[in-house]
Amino acid sequence: MANQKSEAALIKKVGDIANVMAAAGVGFTDYITQLTYILFLKMDNEKEELGLGSSIPEGYKWKELCDLSGTDLVDKYEEILSELSKEEGLIGTIFTRASNKIDRPVMLAKVIEMVAGEDWYMMEGDLKGAIYESILEKNGQDKKSGAGQYFTPRALIQAIVKVVDPKIGETVADPACGTGGFLLAAYEHMKNQSKDMEKQKFLKNNALHGADNTALVVTLASMNLYLHDIGVNRSPIEYKDSLIDTSDNMYDVILANPPFGTRPQGSVEVAANRPEFIKTSDNQVNFLQHIMSIVKTGGRVGVVLPDSVLTDTGATEKVREKLLKDFNLHTILRLPTGIFYANGVKTNVLFFEKGEPTKEIWVYDYRTGIKHTLATKPMTRAHLQDFVDCYCTGHMQDRVATYSAENPNGRWRCFSEEEVKNADNLDFKWLDLEEKDERTVAEVLEDMQAESDGIAEAVAQLKQLLGGIEI
Repeated sequence: MANQKSEAALIKKVGDIANVMAAAGVGFTDYITQLTYILFLKMDNEKEELGLGSSIPEGYKWKELCDLSGTDLVDKYEEILSELSKEEGLIGTIFTRASNKIDRPVMLAKVIEMVAGEDWYMMEGDLKGAIYESILEKNGQDKKSGAGQYFTPRALIQAIVKVVDPKIGETVADPACGTGGFLLAAYEHMKNQSKDMEKQKFLKNNALHGADNTALVVTLASMNLYLHDIGVNRSPIEYKDSLIDTSDNMYDVILANPPFGTRPQGSVEVAANRPEFIKTSDNQVNFLQHIMSIVKTGGRVGVVLPDSVLTDTGATEKVREKLLKDFNLHTILRLPTGIFYANGVKTNVLFFEKGEPTKEIWVYDYRTGIKHTLATKPMTRAHLQDFVDCYCTGHMQDRVATYSAENPNGRWRCFSEEEVKNADNLDFKWLDLEEKDERTVAEVLEDMQAESDGIAEAVAQLKQLLGGIEI
């Protein structure tokens, strides 16, 4: 078993190559994608050498690259990527729309040399997974690439999975899976619940379902699960646009942090494929409707959504009314800013079950008076432990509010059926805590820049919608 030192050494090795690549103009996202392709080729070769067979067609394997250099190396590598992107099953998913982003032979050779120096296939899944997760997290921190939108903080994911409590034998889906964090955490949560071989087989091959409409992300998520020994024959990740999915697939548990904002230009209109949806251009509201449609009766959901879902009028309000009527929205966790790689985003986690109307709603306010920054004070799993304890998974009837007349600043409060019915929206606030701005000058400037960029983007989109009219 590899020890922590070897894990740290491997993480450093992978990171050092990333720094060399960055200096040569290869961004971290491009590097990690190419690393994924090369790592898969190497692991397949090791598997074949152990007498376990190969999944890759002859002429397109790891050994084809080993004795090449210069432009011959680049040409052969690009041929391999092109061919494997046409394959079915796990291979085709890993190599979804694969293309080479390292056109300098010496740089490509460095990555191949680094991967060649280790035996990956027999390495423990936990170790391989930890190495890969570490570079995914570093990629999420790369602001230039915008990759943070695909990466949900693992501390938050772990807390959500803990309280939703997926059981072995249940199906778990994430319709906007990013790099697969929710699915991986669900797997880790379920894998020790039973030693039954059939249940374990179902967990590894049939329990998890993810989808994303970005080819790069499908590659990263598929590899992330594969390195944890999940979906070794068929990846649980699909390359598709969930919002236009009209299949009849239903799931026991949905865990997600879908993209916010409006649909990318050129995307198929959701309403055209999903006439049953209340028409809206907001991604988050459409994803909420999609999640409501694919969770089984009695199924459980934990989904990260922005404040606007709780407050907006019009179509959003109609979706909210449907949620309260057909689902039991029993819990809302208010999250602070500073925990995501996108600045200033105000979000909540909505927890609900299908089949019963909402009566009372319990709210945990982990926002008011809370300050986190990614660099100096990141949110950890321990920060959310009080919420996990208050949630009372499996025995919600025993919940006890920490808010009271004697303790008006208690963070855990129950809003009665009457209070919910009479509320203008679901953005419940009650804490009266002095909020101190503990950001550094650099962090303040960074937040101002992010807000400025957001305004500029909104203006550009508005101009586009108005046909270029000056505004």
